[in-house]
Amino acid sequence: MMPQKIIPALEWLKKYERSDIGKDLSAGLIVAVMLVPQGMAYAMLAGLPPVIGLYASTFPLIAYALFGSSRQLAVGPVAMISLLVFSGVSKLAQPGSGQYVSLVVVLTLMVGFIQVAMGFLRMGSFVNFLSHAVISGFTSAAAIVIWLSQLNHLLGIKLSAGHSVIHLVVEAGQRIGEIHPVTLAIGMASIALLLIFKRKMPNFPGPLLVVAGSVLLVGFLRLDRMGVKIVGDVPRGLPGLSLPALRPESFGILLPTALTVLFVGFMESIAVAESIAAKERYKIDSNLELKGLGLANIVSSFLSGYPVTGGFSRTAVNYQAGARTPFASIFTALIVILTIVLLTPLFYHLPNAVLAAIIMVAVIGLIDVRDAKHLFRVKKIDGWTFLLTFIATLVFGSQKGILMGVAFSLLVFIWRSSHPHTAEIGYLEKEGVFRNVNRFPEAKTFPEVLILRIDASLYFANMAFCENLLRKKIADEPDLKWILIDLSGVNDIDAVAIDTLEELMEDYQEKGIDFLFAGMKGPVRDLVARAGWNEKYGKRIQYFSIKHALQVIGMMT
Repeated sequence: MMPQKIIPALEWLKKYERSDIGKDLSAGLIVAVMLVPQGMAYAMLAGLPPVIGLYASTFPLIAYALFGSSRQLAVGPVAMISLLVFSGVSKLAQPGSGQYVSLVVVLTLMVGFIQVAMGFLRMGSFVNFLSHAVISGFTSAAAIVIWLSQLNHLLGIKLSAGHSVIHLVVEAGQRIGEIHPVTLAIGMASIALLLIFKRKMPNFPGPLLVVAGSVLLVGFLRLDRMGVKIVGDVPRGLPGLSLPALRPESFGILLPTALTVLFVGFMESIAVAESIAAKERYKIDSNLELKGLGLANIVSSFLSGYPVTGGFSRTAVNYQAGARTPFASIFTALIVILTIVLLTPLFYHLPNAVLAAIIMVAVIGLIDVRDAKHLFRVKKIDGWTFLLTFIATLVFGSQKGILMGVAFSLLVFIWRSSHPHTAEIGYLEKEGVFRNVNRFPEAKTFPEVLILRIDASLYFANMAFCENLLRKKIADEPDLKWILIDLSGVNDIDAVAIDTLEELMEDYQEKGIDFLFAGMKGPVRDLVARAGWNEKYGKRIQYFSIKHALQVIGMMT
């Protein structure tokens, strides 16, 4: 195996151009300025001390830069994964406690090892089986859950009802009289400023300016003495490398959360990575992505961090800022390391309300009403999948919501595959083609011949549907002598389907009706040949087209 296949960084480092240095340094600086306050805010969302978000924004970024396949993906803590970590682990330990942090670190290690294993097993294509409607519905609902979960920090009151929207709204309403006015004022002012910066100056480091201003305001006026909750002491310096406390019982209880974090995180990461790669005309290797993200998470666990993945907003900023190679992410990590080593005391007076404001503004864009409308307009069942996942996530929480969405999408898939599209075919004489008579009522049909086209592979799950359809069609036309089945849309067939067709042919042959097959593809011909059809049915299964079969039986010239 070539070295660059093991360490993709060797390929881009070999081709690195001096002209890219300035763009990578600029992009790395801009993303770092964005990542420092976001990392702290997302760690708080995950129920962790803010500094853990900074730990997860250092060497894990370098690990991905060396082993991932995207040149612009900005890896680090993200809101969605933070919510999943909180909703999964908060059931097992008190958020912020030593036990809670320990479980999160073990969770991070599990996610990393599973991702690396899947990468080596070349399972990156599994992402194709996760419905876009489920992910979009979950993301939109989770954004609302995240937004409401920050009400306690924004209002200055302690909410304890968990992350179900109904509970959060009800409890917040019941305790509205306990709102801390100064905290609310700081939070609302921060949201207003962040929204202004986001809309008017999207490339300006608004979060950093809001953080700096709030720190100065709280420190100068000593608002913390008036009840404004602040971050407090943030440990200076990098944590020492440590192996997570591994207990066999932890793996079983954390596995569902680990898989949810893995699937959602990888979906978010691969979606934005492929979007940027398409614009830059290079390919994303999903298996390398799994390995790169897995190694980033393993490194994060050794640094007492928590799960990381590629984020939409930071990747967009990284790309717009001109990042050409993963060196931009390495530079981002170095700046965050420098911040941890030298600047953490400056965050002492940072209000929790400001971190909550950063989270709230960041997730607003994840609520995708336009996508929901598009899904309902194009195919209603996809729209209903979106809506069910959305409602389930709001009512039952993030993990149950996405599981219910996945289960519903699988049921939809099973129903679709068991009810294949079939069409009765007629002949358009002017155009000289055969078409569905329901779509082209003027198409000519042939006396004593029923022509059916099946547009799916035939197997045990859909043969009952096909058999019932055939019997109903035959019953409606008592004068039939031939059933002509167009198999040009059938790519595969299994033994159950072959046996069922044989039974139908034998049954109706006794009633004077013969089956003919046209357009049979090579792989299907091979399978029916093994079943002895060539000897049993001869030329009746070997017609090249519908027209060919009709000519042989004298219905066309």
